[in-house]
Amino acid sequence: MIILFGCQQVLIHTDRDTQAIIEYICSESNKVFNCAVYYARQVYFKAHRYATKAELDQELKRNRHFQAMYSQAAQQTCHSVFESFKSFKALNKLFRKGELEAQPRPPKYRKGGLNVVTYPKQALKLINGNIRIPLGSKVKTWFGIDSFTIPMPNNLNFKEIRELRILPRNQCFWAEFVYKLDVVETKLNPNNALGVDPGMDNWLTCVSTTGTSFIVDGKHIKSLNRWYNKKSFHAQRWQASRILV
Repeated sequence: MIILFGCQQVLIHTDRDTQAIIEYICSESNKVFNCAVYYARQVYFKAHRYATKAELDQELKRNRHFQAMYSQAAQQTCHSVFESFKSFKALNKLFRKGELEAQPRPPKYRKGGLNVVTYPKQALKLINGNIRIPLGSKVKTWFGIDSFTIPMPNNLNFKEIRELRILPRNQCFWAEFVYKLDVVETKLNPNNALGVDPGMDNWLTCVSTTGTSFIVDGKHIKSLNRWYNKKSFHAQRWQASRILV
């Protein structure tokens, strides 16, 4: 049985307090990631083996940055390190067989100050059209806050959501919703084809072998692209000014 998943990103608009909370957990996720990488690298270089997923969870759960996050979110960060080393292991195997020209290197530490935070569906609750996202018990003890909320997109069904990721990008935070897709079975005629000619104002000019044709307007997409580049430019300048100060 084939299971398909979709992904939708939504820019998070919220108050300063919630923005500070989101920045805090992304910062802690970055520190957990680097701590997990440090442990996995020590195991690889000194014990000459690869750290297991359970081993990373067991070792990092005593870490104060791990404890500052919601436990399942912190585990997801550790598991991302495990997956990186799993890929490294597979590449190493190919290199030793002579099937890979360049020798792979172990995963490195993150240099950025913020990292993605991932919450499984079971950690989330829908309350009055908002998704309640839990925080770690340590955060509740330190700051008296146990959760924060973000709006639930109107076009998605909360029951279909499998995962929620908080993504830091260009001085903004995005909510990435991973949801289950219904499989649509289609019957294709291999004798039919569609010719596509990409352009600028006319983004796509399409003609099919059945005699039909259509044009996808590119002016709106160009406008969105200019807006994105402008925002990205100002965000980079702002970041550069912070570094210079």
